[in-house]
Amino acid sequence: MRAVRKHTDCKWVLLYIERWFKAPAQLQDGTLLDRRKGTPQGGVVSALLANLFLHYALDRWMERHFPEIPFERYADDVICHCVSEKQAKFLLARIKRRLAECRLELNLQKTKIVYCKCSYRKGNYANESFDFLGFTFRPRLSRSRKGQYFVNFSPAVSNKATKAIRQEIRNWNLHRRTDKSLEDFACMFNPIIRGWINYYGGYYKSALYRTFWHLDRVLSRWASRKYKRLRGRQRRSQQWLRRIRNCQPRLFAHWSFAYALAGR
Repeated sequence: MRAVRKHTDCKWVLLYIERWFKAPAQLQDGTLLDRRKGTPQGGVVSALLANLFLHYALDRWMERHFPEIPFERYADDVICHCVSEKQAKFLLARIKRRLAECRLELNLQKTKIVYCKCSYRKGNYANESFDFLGFTFRPRLSRSRKGQYFVNFSPAVSNKATKAIRQEIRNWNLHRRTDKSLEDFACMFNPIIRGWINYYGGYYKSALYRTFWHLDRVLSRWASRKYKRLRGRQRRSQQWLRRIRNCQPRLFAHWSFAYALAGR
C-alpha cells in the first residue's frame, strides 16, 4: 500500500511539472504566448528545476571529471577556480560541450575568464572583476593585522546592489509620510536595514557607507517638510538629524554601522 501511494504521489508531481512547462507565458500587455521549451524567467518552478537539473548535469559531472577544481553554484550562476588561463580555457570548452549534450548553452555575454589580481599576481588581463550574488570581486587595497597595506582580490557590495537599495529607499516615499516620526520609521525599516548590513556588510564594510549616508539625506529632507522651523533649510535639517544621531546612536540600525565604524 505504501509503495502504491508513493507511485501515485510521484505521478501527480510529474503532472504538475508538465503543466508548468505547457502553461503559456503572459506578456505585459496581457497577451498569452505559447512556449515550446523551457520555463519563463522568474517562473515559480524555474529555480527548482534549474537546481535539480544542474545538480546532475553540472555538479556531479564536475565532481567526477574535475575533482581537483573547486567551484560554487547558486541556481545557474557558477564560479570555477582554475590555477591558470590554460586550465580555465580547457575547462570552459569542456563545460560548453557538456551543456550542449544536455541541450543547454552558456550565456556568452556573462561567461568570462577573470584574472584574480592581487599583490602576488601582478599581471594584467582583460577581465579583472566579476559580480556574484550581489558582490563585486576585484582587486582592493587591504590592511593586514600588522598594519601593512597590500592588494587583495576581495568582495564588496556591487554597484547594482547599491542601486537596488537606493531604489528601495525611494519606494518608501519618506518625504510624503509627514504623519510619522523618526521612531516610527525606525520600527518600520530597521529590520530591512539590518538585513542589508548582515548580508552586504560582511565584506569591505566601507562600500556601504555612502548608501546609508544617502538614507540620512532622505531623512533630513523629510524633516524639512515635517517641521516648519526646518522648512527650506536643508543644512539646519541635517544638523537637527545629526544631534538626534549623537543622542540616540542606536535608533536606526545603520547609524552605529555607517558612522561609528567610519569615525564620523
